[in-house]
Amino acid sequence: MHDLQGTRYDSTRQAWENIWDSASVEAELQTMTYARARQTMDTYAAYLPIDGLILEAGSGLSAAVITLRRRGFNVIGLDYAENALHTSHHYDSSLPLVAGDVHALPFGASSLDAYLSFGVLEHFEHGMGAALAEAHRVLKPGGVLVLTIPYPNVVHRLVQWRRGGALNDENFYESTYTRDALCQNVANAGFRVVKAVPTSHAFTLWGLGGVFRRPGYYRTSALADALGGLLRVVLPWAFNFMTLVIARK
Repeated sequence: MHDLQGTRYDSTRQAWENIWDSASVEAELQTMTYARARQTMDTYAAYLPIDGLILEAGSGLSAAVITLRRRGFNVIGLDYAENALHTSHHYDSSLPLVAGDVHALPFGASSLDAYLSFGVLEHFEHGMGAALAEAHRVLKPGGVLVLTIPYPNVVHRLVQWRRGGALNDENFYESTYTRDALCQNVANAGFRVVKAVPTSHAFTLWGLGGVFRRPGYYRTSALADALGGLLRVVLPWAFNFMTLVIARK
C-alpha cells in the first residue's frame, strides 16, 4: 500500500474531495434516471445476488448505493473522500458507508458476494492491478466483479489529437483502456470475464457539445440519445464511452 502512495496519490484524493464538495446527492441521483445509466444498471443488476453483501468501492455521493438499495440489494459504500460520505449521510443517515481505500479494504478475505467499481480505477497512475487484487481477496469464490472503465473512443482520440497528444505526467487525470487491455487486467487478477459491454454512446456524443447537450447535469439531448442508440448497434466500440465488465472470481 505504501508503495502506491505519494504526492500524486494524495493530490488525486484531494481532487475528489473538491469534486464532491461542488456536487450534490440530488444531482447525482438524477443521473441514475438517465437512459444510459438505467441501461447499464439493468445489464449488471441481473448478475447481482439479491441476498448477498455487495460493496461499491469508490461510492462518492452514494447515488448507485441508494439506487441499488431501493431495488432491494444489500449494498454498502466505501470511499476515501470522507466529505462525500458525510454529505451522503446528511442526505440519508441510514446508509451503510465506510471510509477506506480500494487498495486496502477493511473487509476479510472471501467476505463479500459482489464488488462494484464505477469509473474509479482509471484514476490511479500506477494502474488498476493492485485494486483488482484487493477486490479478488475480499470476494467469495464465485463472487461477482462489476467494473466500468473509460474507453479510448473516437471523440477521446480527437480531443487528444487537438491537445497535441497524450497529456503529460503533470496533467494526469485518468487512463483509458481498450477492451482487450481491460479484460487482460481483470484476468491477470484471477477473475474469469463473463462479458464486456460497450455503454453510454449518447454520452460520447455529449463530449462534442452543442446540439448533443441539453440543460441540466450532464444531460444529453434527444438527438444524442437517438444517435447514440443507433451507434450502439452499428458502431458499438468506436463510440463506446465506458466499458462494462462483469466477471467472477
